[in-house]
Amino acid sequence: MRTKHILVLPYDEKWKQEFIEIKNELEAALGNLAISIEHVGSTSVEGLAAKPIIDIDVVVKPDDLQAVIKALSGIGYIHEGNLGIEGREAFAYEGKEHLQTHHLYVCPEDSKELKRHLMFRDYLRENPGAVIEYSNIKLEAAKLYPEDIEKYIEYKSPVIEKIYKELALR
Repeated sequence: MRTKHILVLPYDEKWKQEFIEIKNELEAALGNLAISIEHVGSTSVEGLAAKPIIDIDVVVKPDDLQAVIKALSGIGYIHEGNLGIEGREAFAYEGKEHLQTHHLYVCPEDSKELKRHLMFRDYLRENPGAVIEYSNIKLEAAKLYPEDIEKYIEYKSPVIEKIYKELALR
C-alpha cells in the first residue's frame, strides 16, 4: 500500500484496540508459528501523532518463514518480499475491510530491522519530550507536504536520526 495523501492525526486511543483485532486474526492463522506479534510504529506510542495506519511485526523463527507465508496467504495476505530492507518480509492484503489499515511485516527473531523497530518504539514510550518533538515535526511535515511522501519523510528525518543517535549512546 503506497501512501498517496499524508494525513497525520493526534494520538487516538482506539489504535490499541484496532491492533488487538488484527493481532487476534493473525494469531488464529499462525498459531505457534508466531513467537510474538508486536505493535510498532507511531500508532503504538501513546500520545504520538501518527498516520492512522497500524504497523505490525510478526516475530518468527527463521526456519518457519515459508510456513508463515503460506498461512498468511490463506487469510488474504500477499507476500511482497523484503522491498529492499533486509530482515523483514512485507505483506499486502485483500479482503480486510473489517480491519484498520495496516502494514504487516514478518521478521525473523534475530532481525536487525525488528530490533530497530522495537528500540525506537520503546525509546518513545519512555521519553515524553521526544514524543512531543516527533509529533510536532510529523504534523508540520504533513502540512507542508500533504502529497509528497518522500518530502514528508525527509522533513522528519533529522528527529528520527537524533533518536537513533540517542539509542546508540545507550
